[in-house]
Amino acid sequence: MPTVAPVDEIDGVYLVTPDVHGDERGYFVETYRRNWFPGGREMVQGNRGDRRQGAVVGLHYHLHQADYWYVPNGRARVVLHDLRDGGPTAGNTWTVDLGADPDGGPHDHRGVYIPPGVAHGFAALTDMTITYLVDGYYNPADELGVAWDDPAIDADWGVTDPVVSDRDKANPARDALPEQFRPHPDLRKG
Repeated sequence: MPTVAPVDEIDGVYLVTPDVHGDERGYFVETYRRNWFPGGREMVQGNRGDRRQGAVVGLHYHLHQADYWYVPNGRARVVLHDLRDGGPTAGNTWTVDLGADPDGGPHDHRGVYIPPGVAHGFAALTDMTITYLVDGYYNPADELGVAWDDPAIDADWGVTDPVVSDRDKANPARDALPEQFRPHPDLRKG
């Protein structure tokens, strides 16, 4: 059975360590099941991103959408920050490295469930691929962002010379988010 564990640092975030079945032919891993998570949100769209080493993506967040991330190739440093004011983990930042060990060790195959209101981003520690499932179709009105380098978030991206998109460079600091785009406490559980 896979291990699905809530993350102490951010309410509603889960880290999944799946079972890996392999032999001399290779391996098989079940990366996602809806019933692993309380509330069982239906994932309706799958996405894939390929990034070169040193790229930083984020921090993005949604008021209405949950994500599930998995890194099948390469290594990513995932950074999460709880933007939901009034909750027990509001203002907390958590990082986790997902994917293949860059020193040649085994792939960890872990995934992370991210509820609405939690800012999320990743840095490519190596050239990498990320897949993510979402429980809502693309909605530009729910594609929001907060500054990746905000000192109040204090993210450790694990890269020395980050490559960041113009969109992500323009995101406001946490304390400058407009009121209508601030996640509310009801989003704590996703």
